[in-house]
Order: sequence, then structure tokens, then C-alpha cells
Amino acid sequence: MEFQDVVRRRRMVRKFSDEPVSEESVQRIMRNAVRGPSAGFSQGQGFLVLRGESLKRLTEMFEWWGGEDAKTAPVAVIPFSAKDVYLDRYAQADKGWTDRSEDHWPVPYWDIDTGMAALLILQTAVDEGLGAVFFGTDKDEWPALREAFGVPDIYVPIGIIAIGHPAEEGISEGASPRTRKRLAFDEMVHWDQWQ
Repeated sequence: MEFQDVVRRRRMVRKFSDEPVSEESVQRIMRNAVRGPSAGFSQGQGFLVLRGESLKRLTEMFEWWGGEDAKTAPVAVIPFSAKDVYLDRYAQADKGWTDRSEDHWPVPYWDIDTGMAALLILQTAVDEGLGAVFFGTDKDEWPALREAFGVPDIYVPIGIIAIGHPAEEGISEGASPRTRKRLAFDEMVHWDQWQ
């Protein structure tokens, strides 16, 4: 599929068929995810891929995740960011921020880089002929999530991505694009000066 087609077709798919996702597709999605940008090549991301019994455990443990339709997806990926990995990397000699202060960071690049990896997951799913939806998590549930799946405390889930074969064409029912119009290009893109 051409890249422009991937960009145009990418949307949040909330309803999935019961068709399984091939191992080859899952491997390709995850190999692309780890190719995302990483400040200082810190590589402070981690990804938990859940299928089968592990995905069933997630569904049974956490009612909040994704809504009933998303729970039917055969694959879920939880992208995690690790601030400490970035702070450690930038304390090294070639960077020199030995105080490990977050004040050096105008924005949390650990979350930004992980978000870029999440977008690569969403785009690769489209390129594989699949659908996917990204949604947030309940912060109060993070400790239980970490404990249930053996995730070290330094990793913070930035969301969950459900992946599968779309059960319907077009925009999912209840989706914001049905009730809100996309802003005009010139309302979002400013050339040389904001106004």
C-alpha cells in the first residue's frame, strides 16, 4: 500500500471480526514500532503484546479498557514509556546532564517518542489490512496492570492499542468524526506566522 493511502485510511476502528491476526502481521507491526524516533537514541519504550490467554486476563481484570467492542480484538499492544531511561541516557558523558533533572526537558520526550511508536503501530496495522484503536488507561489501575503482567515500575503505559480485522466499513458508530467535522487545513497549518 502506498504511504499516502495508509495516512488517508488510518482511523480508529472500534469493532473487530473474529478473524485472527497472523503472526507475520504482528511481528511486522512490532518491528516497525521499535523504529520510531528516540531522543538521544535512549530507546526508553517497552511494548507488551497480548494475545490469547494474556489478552483474556486483561479483559477480565480491567473493565475500563476500550469498551465492549474493542475487547473483541485478537491483539492488544500496550506501549510504555520510561522516563528514567531518558534521564540516565542524558546523564552520560556525551550528553552531560549528570543531575538527571527533568528541568532540562521542555516536554516529556519519553512520552512523545512512545506516542510516535504508537502511531507507527496504527499505521502498520492499516498497511497490513487491519484496523486498530488507541485509547487511554485508568492511572489508578497501573499498579495492578504492572503486577499482573510483570512490568517494572519505571514503565508507564501511555494507552492501549487494540488490533484486528475491522468488522465494519467506514467510521465506527459513535465515533467523533460522525458528529464533528475535520478542521480546515488552513485553520491548523500556519505558514511563516500564526496569523
